Amino acid sequence: MRIIYNFLVYVVIIFSPLIIIFRILKKKENPKRFLEKFSINKEKRREGKLIWFHCSSVGEFLSIVPLVQKFEKMKNIKQILITTSTLSSSKIFEKFRFKKALHQFYPLDNIHIINNFLNYWRPSSVVFVESEIWPAMISELQERNIKIVLINARMSQKSFKRWSAIKFFGKNIFEKFDYIFPQNKETFLYFKKLGIKKIKFLGNLKFIHTHKDRFKEIDVKYFKNRTVLCSASTHNNEEEIFANLHIKYKKKIPNLITIIIPRHIERTNDIAQMLEKKNLKFARHSKNKKNLKNYDVYVVDSYGESKSFYRISHVVFLGGSLVKKGGQNPLEALMFGCNIIHGNHTFNFKDVYKMLEKEKLSLKVNNSRDLEKKALNLFKRKKKNFNKIKKLKKIGNFILKKNLIELERIF
Repeated sequence: MRIIYNFLVYVVIIFSPLIIIFRILKKKENPKRFLEKFSINKEKRREGKLIWFHCSSVGEFLSIVPLVQKFEKMKNIKQILITTSTLSSSKIFEKFRFKKALHQFYPLDNIHIINNFLNYWRPSSVVFVESEIWPAMISELQERNIKIVLINARMSQKSFKRWSAIKFFGKNIFEKFDYIFPQNKETFLYFKKLGIKKIKFLGNLKFIHTHKDRFKEIDVKYFKNRTVLCSASTHNNEEEIFANLHIKYKKKIPNLITIIIPRHIERTNDIAQMLEKKNLKFARHSKNKKNLKNYDVYVVDSYGESKSFYRISHVVFLGGSLVKKGGQNPLEALMFGCNIIHGNHTFNFKDVYKMLEKEKLSLKVNNSRDLEKKALNLFKRKKKNFNKIKKLKKIGNFILKKNLIELERIF
C-alpha cells in the first residue's frame, strides 16, 4: 500500500508544473509562494523551540487560533509554524497579528521534499488538525522521534469505511501518533474499531469563541434601515436558491437586502452573471459601494469578512448544507445572535448542529421550497437568547482548557 501511495505522489510531482499553472490561472494558488510546496522556504527559522500546527483550510485554521494565541504567551516557545493547503486559509492568516506564528504552505508528501522541510524547520512537536493524514510525513516524524498529536480529529462514516478497507495500513499510520483527540463520540468509536488505543475525547474545538481578533469593521450605516439576510460560505447552486428567495421575499420585506459570501471567491463572476440574468441589482464588496439604498444583493468577494456581516444580519444561512458538502460551522454567526438556517447536509458538524437543534437555536430546511415556507418567520424574531449563547461560550472555554492541558502534558 505504501509503495502505491509513494508512486502516486511521484506522479503528482511529475505533473505538478502543469497542475500549479492551472491552479494559478484559476486563482487557487499564490504565484509568489507555490515553491513552498516544494520546501523552498523564504521565511527564517528562529533559534529555540518551534511548535508546528498543520490544518487543511480556513475552518481548521480558525479552530486552532485560540490555542495558537495561548502558545504565543509561553516563554519557552520561540516560534510557531502554521501550515495550510489552501490559498484562502493563507489570506485569513494574514488578518491575525501573531507575534511568534508564521504561515507556510504544506509541502508535497514526498520523502525528499519532507526531509528538506523538516531539516529546515526542525519542529519540537507537531499538531495535525481534524483529518489531515499524510503518511510519508507522519512516518518520517516518528523516525525522528518528534512528538505528533492529532487534535479535533474527525472521521465520517464514509472515511471510516475507507480506512476499514485498508485497516492494516490505516492502523499503522494512526498508531504513529502519540495521541489522538477526537472531536465527537462517533469519531472516538471509529478509532476504537480501527484498534487505536491512544485516544481521548476532549470535545470540538469549533465551540471555542474566537472574536478577539482584529477583522476590519464594515460601515454599518450603509445597511441602515435594511433587513439583512446573509447567505454565507455558499457553494454552487445555493446562491441561486437565495437569489430566487430574495425575489419572492422582497415584496413581503420591502427593505430586504441579501448578502452572499461564497465559499470560494473565484466564483464571484459566475454569481454576478446569475444575478444579472435575474435582473437583481447587486454590488461587490471590493468596489466599496457606499450607497446601497436600491440594491437587492451585496456580494462579498474577499476573504475573512464573514464576522463583520454577521454583526448586521438578522438571518444567516450556512452554506454547503443544501448541497452535499457537509455544512459550515454555525457558531460564529450564532455568537452575534443571528437566527440560523441550514440544510440537511451538515455531516461535518453533526454534533454542533445536534446541540443547536436541541436548544432551538437553528432552523433546518430540507430544500428550496421548505426554505421559502419556513424562513419568513425568522425575520419576525428578535435576536437570540444570549443566555444560551453564554452557555456555548462556557463549553468552548472548557474544551480549550482541556486541550491545552493535554498538549502541555505531551510536549
